[in-house]
Amino acid sequence: MRYSNQKKYNSNISAMQQITLGPVTPVVAVPTEITVHLGAPEDNAENVTVPFLDYVINVASSELYPTWPENALRANILAITSMAMNRIYTEWYRSRGYNFDITNSPQYDQAYVHNRGIFENIRDIVNEIFGQYIVREGQLQPFFAQFCDGRVSLCEGLHQWGTVDLANEGYTPLEILKYYYGEDIEIITDAPISNVEDTYPGEPMQLGDSSMDVLRMQYSLDRISLNYPGIPRIPSIDGYFGEDTRNAVMQFQRVFNLPVTGIIDEGTWYGIIRIYSAVKRLSELTGEGLLIDEISRYSSEVLLEGDVRPPVEMLQFALNILSAYYPTIQGVPITGIFDDNTRNAVIEFQRTMNLPETGAADIETLQAMYRTTVGILNTLPSEQVFVPFLRWTGVIYELGHESPGVYLFQEMLSYISLIIPIIPYIEPSGVFDETTQNAVIAFQRMENLEPTGIVDQQTWDAIVDVYRRQRYGGTVR
Repeated sequence: MRYSNQKKYNSNISAMQQITLGPVTPVVAVPTEITVHLGAPEDNAENVTVPFLDYVINVASSELYPTWPENALRANILAITSMAMNRIYTEWYRSRGYNFDITNSPQYDQAYVHNRGIFENIRDIVNEIFGQYIVREGQLQPFFAQFCDGRVSLCEGLHQWGTVDLANEGYTPLEILKYYYGEDIEIITDAPISNVEDTYPGEPMQLGDSSMDVLRMQYSLDRISLNYPGIPRIPSIDGYFGEDTRNAVMQFQRVFNLPVTGIIDEGTWYGIIRIYSAVKRLSELTGEGLLIDEISRYSSEVLLEGDVRPPVEMLQFALNILSAYYPTIQGVPITGIFDDNTRNAVIEFQRTMNLPETGAADIETLQAMYRTTVGILNTLPSEQVFVPFLRWTGVIYELGHESPGVYLFQEMLSYISLIIPIIPYIEPSGVFDETTQNAVIAFQRMENLEPTGIVDQQTWDAIVDVYRRQRYGGTVR
C-alpha cells in the first residue's frame, strides 16, 4: 500500500481510528474540529466545520441551563462530548456516504445552533474539562452517551433534568454518569487532541500490501464473520494482505452487494466500518465495544506501515546499521513513523534473509534483524557505536529480561562507564544479568533515583539524557 503524502501518516496514524499506541493505555484522541450538518441527515442543508471545543460549548449552551448545579453541568458536558466523539470515531455518517460527522437535529444527535450566544460559566467548565470523555471500563471507543431532557422526552440514557436533582443531593459528575449508564463507566482525562480526518488511507489495499490499516480491516472482517458466517474467518490477523484476507474481502463484497474485486477500495473500506460498527453496537448504550486487550493482542507482536509506536525507532536504527553492511538495504531517517521507505527497507531485509517478503516486521523478521544487528555491533567497541535518541518502549526491564531494548541501554551504559568510572562497565549482550543490574543501580544512585536495579521510564530517560550529554554534548535529538 502507498500513502500519497506525509499528512496522511499524521492524520491516519494507527490501526484503530485516531488511537494513541504509546507505552500507556491506548486512548482515542479528542478531535480538533467537527463538521456539523445544519439539519436532519437527508435535509439539503449547509455543513459547517467548527473547532470541536466551540462545538461542545455551543451544544452545552443550547441544551443546558447555566443556573443548574455545577456537577450537573459537568456530567452533561461529558455526555455531550462523548456522544459527539462516538459519532466521529464510528464514522457513523461518513460510512453511510455523508460528508459530515454529526447533525444538529436533536432527533438524531444533539442541538447545535450556529453562531448562537454562549453562557460564560458553561464555557469555563468546557474549557476546564476539554480532553475528557466517557468510556466503559476496558473499552476503547468514546461511549455513546445518549441523553434526553427527562421531562418532555424520555430515553434509556441520561435525563438532563434528573441530573439537577442528583447534583442537589451531592452526587459528583462521575456518580451522576454511573447512575444513568452503569457502574462500569469511567472518565478518560488528559486525552491528546489531534486533527481527525477521514480514515480511508487514500489508496486501495490489495494482495501483497501490509499496514496497520490492513490489520484494522482484518480484525473488523473477522468480527463481522461471527454474525455473517458466510464470510470466512481470517486465520492470521497480522496486517499482511494475503489470500485469506482477499477471500474474506470478496465474500464480504458479495454479501453486501459491492463490486467483487478482492480489493479494499473506499466503498469497501467504509462498508466494513459500517457493518463492524453495527455488529459491535458501538453507537449503542450497551455496545460490545472495542476492548483494549484486543488491540494489544493483534498489534503487540508486529510493526506495520502506519505505526508510530516507540519500537519503530529501534527498527529504523537497526535498518540503518544493516544498511552499512548490506548494500541493497537502504538507510531510513529515524522518525518513529513506519513509512513507505521503512517498509521497503524491511522487505529488502526479508529478501536478503530469505524470509517472506511481507513488509511487516513480525516476530520472525524482528528476531532475525536483532541477531544480525547485534552480530554487527559486537564487532565494534562502545566508542564506535552511536545510539540515537530512542524513546522508552513501555517495557520495564529487570533481571532475566532479554530483548533489543536491553541491548540498547547496555550500549549506552557501557559508553557512559568509559567517561564516568563509578558506573561498572558491562559488555552488551541483550540479557539483563546481575552485572547489568549492578550497573543500573550505580547509575540510579548517581542520578539520585531510587536504586531498584530496574529500568523503567524514569531510568531509561535518564540513561538517554546522560548518554547524549556525554556523547554529543546535549540532549537535542
